[in-house]
Amino acid sequence: MRIGILGSGNVGGTLGRRWARNGHTVVFSSRTPDSREMKGLVQETGPTARAATVAETAHESEAVLLATPWPATRDAVAAAGDLSGKVLIDATNPLLPRLDGLEVGTNTSGGEQVAAWARGTRVVKAFNTVGFNIMANPQFDGAAALLFYCGDDPAAKQAVHGLAKELGFDPSDAGPLTQARLLEPFGLLWISLAFTPGHGREFAFQLLTR
Repeated sequence: MRIGILGSGNVGGTLGRRWARNGHTVVFSSRTPDSREMKGLVQETGPTARAATVAETAHESEAVLLATPWPATRDAVAAAGDLSGKVLIDATNPLLPRLDGLEVGTNTSGGEQVAAWARGTRVVKAFNTVGFNIMANPQFDGAAALLFYCGDDPAAKQAVHGLAKELGFDPSDAGPLTQARLLEPFGLLWISLAFTPGHGREFAFQLLTR
């Protein structure tokens, strides 16, 4: 699959590197794709990766990962141009600057706002409920970290399910995109516990059924 990364920081860099090593073609977006930082990321990622502008990244990709800080998200979507028909994986959380709450919630979500900004895309909320360290290794003594996702397009959700599964996650469909109203606070729960003494960042959740 051709995967574009909008936001090449910890989350985008981690997922992009892992998908590239699994054989996907990965394009990292940047306003300065020829910068030393981007060249280093591409070299570290391997021969199936390259850097490009935001618009080029979106145009060339079948699936686009949105991994920007929330204040930059709307501008990133606008800079990407026409995303119609593409799978848009929204890994953002609408966090307040001090990480003590969410800018939106209850009757809407960041995921739904992304869908409104990028009309015609197939938005799937995913990879927003754990930190990048868990994305790098979601295995805990043979048990896989849970990864909820949600969206309105079954085929897009199935594609994201596969991308999460190949990384070692236990992906679970949480329902329609409106469920992002629950997954974003769930992401904030992980973040708050990660900064709580006694937890740290090396933990994840599991879904137990019987």
